[in-house]
Amino acid sequence: MTRPLLKKTKKILIDPRFGKRPEDRDIDELLDSGMVIIDKPMGPTSHQVSSWVREMLGIEKTAHGGTLDPRVTGVLPIGLGASARAIDYLHEAGKRYVGVMKLHNDIDDQSLEKVVEEFTGEIFQIPPVRAAVKRMLRTRTIYSLEILERTGRDVLIDVRCEGGTYIRSLCVDIGEALAVGAHLQDLRRIEAGGFRESAMTTLHGLRDAAEYWRDGNSDELRKLIRPMEDIFVSWKQIIVKDSAVDALCHGASLAMPGIVELSKDIVSGDRVAIFTTKGEILATGITTMGVKEILSKKEGVATNLERVFMKPGTYPRIWSSKSRT
Repeated sequence: MTRPLLKKTKKILIDPRFGKRPEDRDIDELLDSGMVIIDKPMGPTSHQVSSWVREMLGIEKTAHGGTLDPRVTGVLPIGLGASARAIDYLHEAGKRYVGVMKLHNDIDDQSLEKVVEEFTGEIFQIPPVRAAVKRMLRTRTIYSLEILERTGRDVLIDVRCEGGTYIRSLCVDIGEALAVGAHLQDLRRIEAGGFRESAMTTLHGLRDAAEYWRDGNSDELRKLIRPMEDIFVSWKQIIVKDSAVDALCHGASLAMPGIVELSKDIVSGDRVAIFTTKGEILATGITTMGVKEILSKKEGVATNLERVFMKPGTYPRIWSSKSRT
């Protein structure tokens, strides 16, 4: 879901010679900065799936956007090439799971539903023993927890949660609260950072598309690779002038004169996605002031950069080392 933008500059000069709209990229450019959404099968680790994608496509770097245990299936975003640095943001993005919680003893529906309701909102968790992170108490937010169906001791649940939530630990904690015990029996991730099952492809589907591409037909592979900009669709955004792009690529802070448009709900301290006028992701940054100040001021720094994705030289350099942006 895109956010409405407010214009700061009425007249915008866009040079068609530099940059490129994400939808106009060729297959080589997509392989260098795109992403695929894999339907992770049961068995391999997320790291192994990422490695297989790298080998299938013959590229140097891939990274996954949120670890799934070997037994867990579902939505696994894989960043290709340069987008591997952007895919990290999906680790902390919201997730949605459907799974089967196995109760260890009988319990009536009313008691089960009452306890499940208590596990929405902010909860405390200790990661499982085999987790890839340090085992220490931490807080996570459960946005919603719904019982979809129940057959005896098998409970089908739908969980919307903060990134980094362990559903296995959640089921164990629910079982302890019920005083009957419980564990996670099956789990599938159906959404990760806005990417849903409808966007997925299987490893077999990706391999076939890669073979067609090597035979000279890239149509099927193009259908499977998404631009890295899709990661930031729901973020608060700032659009910058072509003349400001290269300075930002070299690490300059974003100053007022470089801003064209911005999301109307930006406040000081927000993490934002910075785009070119052609819709290319340039960088992420942390704002130093809110939207009203940005719109009213002509000078000063609006955003300090956090991570830059665009390569210097993509747009012409028209700044000096003494004064950037």
